[in-house]
Amino acid sequence: MPAIPSLGNLRGRANRRHQNHQVDAEQVAHVVDCGVYVDGERLPGRWSPVDAITEVRRRREGFVWIGLYEPGEEQLQGIAEVFGLHELAVEDAVTAHQRPKLDRYEETLFMVLKTVRYIEHESPTTANEIVETGEIMAFLGKQFIVTVRHGRHSSLASLREELEAEPDRLRIGPAAVLHAIADRIVDSYLAVSESFENDIDVIEATVFAPRSPIGAEQMYLMKREILELRRAVMPLAVPLRRLAEGYTPLVPEEVRSYFRDVDDHLTTVSERVASFDELLTTLVDATLAKISLQQNIDMRKITSWAAILAVPTMGVGVYGMNFDFMPELHWRFGYPLIMCVIVVACLILYRIFRKNRWL
Repeated sequence: MPAIPSLGNLRGRANRRHQNHQVDAEQVAHVVDCGVYVDGERLPGRWSPVDAITEVRRRREGFVWIGLYEPGEEQLQGIAEVFGLHELAVEDAVTAHQRPKLDRYEETLFMVLKTVRYIEHESPTTANEIVETGEIMAFLGKQFIVTVRHGRHSSLASLREELEAEPDRLRIGPAAVLHAIADRIVDSYLAVSESFENDIDVIEATVFAPRSPIGAEQMYLMKREILELRRAVMPLAVPLRRLAEGYTPLVPEEVRSYFRDVDDHLTTVSERVASFDELLTTLVDATLAKISLQQNIDMRKITSWAAILAVPTMGVGVYGMNFDFMPELHWRFGYPLIMCVIVVACLILYRIFRKNRWL
């Protein structure tokens, strides 16, 4: 006859189930979506990360795609234990603020990509921020891909819907998802660079316009934003080239050719960003030269008016002294004569400065 569990044992089991339920709830709190894909089709129902990978391993086909948004260390650590993610990669995914890179840990890949978003503004000469950046980290394995997002603008919901509408792409495996993410991000680089080009055209026209109000502050702001875009674009070239050249068997040959196409697009963006940087450097130099020239013009004007004002100052100073025997001091027309001399001298100086374009 089986033993009947005591009331204390029942309570202990209930408490453990309650604690496990709390842990699962905390882990799922940062899970945006979790899908199981078999033969390119998404299996119906809602899946937890543990149930999803268990189902894929039971079927021995398909893969799991888990999307996380700014998870904490405890939440990501729970998923890392289930999927066998390396602790160093997990630490980088939680901390964020990483450079674009590609690391290989045993049977998983860890890739970091920078996302950018162009902030709409009325004019680049008055904007305080032009580019907003975020990050997407991807853990790639044979049967799963885990994406970790940082930043409000880096949503992958529309990309997931797009891929689910094309089962042929998902049949390739999780590497196809990684390619789609990289392709989407590089395409956003192209869009942002085109918007940047329009802003730079506006600034270039403003810099070389006469009496333009633009100053060095706006130029350095644009320079800073270009550097922000450059930090996102330039380091990504090496990871994409590795994926295109067969860096790991996790990326099959049919996906590598698509990564080559993404690499070509990234090269186009890199050339644009480099040209923007050079052009902005030239515009900064032109702006500083323009400011220096304007300061010289202002100093000449100030000096000219100071010289003109020195004439009446000298005349008034001389005749303001307390002496009885001064030239023309007691003459009836002495005052009008001195005033006329001062006015004539000022007019002569004014004509001279105007002729030399100091005024």
